[in-house]
This record gives sequence, structure tokens and C-alpha cells, in this order.
Amino acid sequence: MRGRGTWWRVLPVLVVLALGAGGLWVNSPPPTAKAVRVVLPTGSGSLRIGQNLADAGAIRSAWAWLALVWVRGWQNDLKAGTYEIPPGRSLIAVADQVRRGETLRFRYRIIEGWNLAQMASYFEQLGYFRTREFLALTSGPGMIRPAWLPEGLDRLEGFLFPSTYELPAETLGARAAVNQMLSTFEKTALPLWRARVKPARSLKDWVALASLIEKEAAVGEERATIAGVFANRLRLGMPLASDPTVEYAFGIRQTADTPLTYAQVLKPSPYNTYINPGLPPTPIASPGLASLEAALAPALTPYLYFVARYDGTHVFSRTEAEHEQAKRQIRAERRAGAGAAPQAR
Repeated sequence: MRGRGTWWRVLPVLVVLALGAGGLWVNSPPPTAKAVRVVLPTGSGSLRIGQNLADAGAIRSAWAWLALVWVRGWQNDLKAGTYEIPPGRSLIAVADQVRRGETLRFRYRIIEGWNLAQMASYFEQLGYFRTREFLALTSGPGMIRPAWLPEGLDRLEGFLFPSTYELPAETLGARAAVNQMLSTFEKTALPLWRARVKPARSLKDWVALASLIEKEAAVGEERATIAGVFANRLRLGMPLASDPTVEYAFGIRQTADTPLTYAQVLKPSPYNTYINPGLPPTPIASPGLASLEAALAPALTPYLYFVARYDGTHVFSRTEAEHEQAKRQIRAERRAGAGAAPQAR
């Protein structure tokens, strides 16, 4: 009798310890060293979600999951989507991730001044989708055409707003990315142009001018002045003579050691602003907000010319004689090892 009494006193303690150990086990992370990716379909109940997570190796027990969710009152808070569960994440942490809807998302960043070809290459390098998929939706007969897009365009160049974006795994694709960038342009850039009672330029020409400013201005403080130079030359009917339009036209890129040649700047193309008056037929890159604003409000400046020092700044000139002197000075600095060959406007 004495032994039996001792046993019954010890038994509850053993049960509590066993339950505690079991609880620690089911809450502990599964033995995996890699992140687990799992899809939780829309409309799945708590148990089904737990089974999907357990089958994927993200948790140890679907029933422990169900018990936890009900005890916490989270059964109606669980979010569908694609999840990536890091290794070492406990049952409670996984449940909290699904409750918060922290799904797998893919981030991308479009840099100010990128063109469609650069974007397409970037997306393929990320492994998100192929170059041809992106270009098929941004140029040619199959391109996406929002209602606000100017008529007659054969490409979306300039209208894919540069910014940092995220897409959920379920919708990752070229179409979703293009629509996301177009939507941001509509919400961020388009209101600036529409706010003008009488815009000085059409929507297409505004973005085209802004794209030239974006490509020319490496220093933010010079944007408005560069815009002013272009505005002056447009007003006087002078060619804009912008090197980036030649680079865009022929898919080339000049450097300090290999500047554009006379043959290149005289080569026929609708985009070559050395030989064609006015703006190029479309934008040549995606301008950022600062360049779009500069195109709307160019500085009142006496300058008609500028030449790049290749350190990000420019020398601005009123006359062609001053401009030629500035180029000679920069060449002399280049020969002395203090600079680089000049880019002229």
C-alpha cells in the first residue's frame, strides 16, 4: 500500500514532465538546414494549412499546429500565399508568420536612367523572367497600353517609373512587373504634368526631355540648369546635340577613353539629336522624379552649351567660342592626367 501511494504521487509529475517534453518537441524546429518553401492555397482551413506545413517539413506536427492556432485564437487570421520558412523557426514562430501574412516576396530596383534593354537584362539576371518576355510587353504590337499612354508610341520607354518594388511569389512575372511600374508612373509622375494648366509640352515630349536630363545630369544641382540649356536650344531651333541620344540610337556606350566619333554623331537615326532638330521621337530612358520636375521647371539661364568634365559636373557656356575654350581646357586637363576627354553639347 505504501509503495502504491508513492507511485500515485509521482505519476502526475511524470505526466507533466512528459507533456512538457512533448510540447517542447512539437514546438521545436524540424531538423533541416535549408529554408522551406510552401504554398498555402486560398480557402484552406487551419488543419489543411498545418498539414501542408508539416508535409513540407516546416513544422513537426499538423495536430500540434491546430491546437496552437485554436488556443491562440488565430484560426481566422491565417493568410494564404507562398511562404519561405527559414531554418530553425519554431512552431509558434511559423504560426505567427502565417498569421501576419509574411509571404515570400521578390524585390527589384529600377535605377533612374535605365532603358528597356537594361531592365530586361536585369530581370533575367535575377532569374525572374526572360528578356524576351519583358521586351514583348514593353515594345511592339504586344506591348501593354494603359489608357493614359500617348498615342502612336511603339515602346514604353520612359514610362516605367524607376523605384524599388516588391511582387508576391504568386504574381511574379513580366506582366505584373510592367503593370506595377506603369501604375507607379500614373500615380507619381502623371499628376505633375496634369497639374499644369497649360503644359508647355505634350506628355510624350515632357518625358522625353526629362529622360535627356536624367542621362546628362550626374549631379542633382545641375538638373535645372541642363533643363534650361535644352529649353533655350529648343526655343531657338538649335539641335540638342545630346550624346545619350546617339548612344541610345546605336546601342553604344562612350567612355573617357573612347568618346563618340564624328562618324557616329553624324550617323542617321531619328534619335540622333545632333542631326535632327527637336526632341527624340520617344524618351530614351526612365527619368526619376527630380528630372521630371526639372523638365517642367527649367532654370532661366543664359547658357546654350555645356560640356562634361567626366567627374559628374559640367562647364556651362553662353557662346560657341566659350564652349570651344571649355573643351580645350578639359582636353588639356585630360592630357595632364587630371580629367578625361570632354562630352560636348
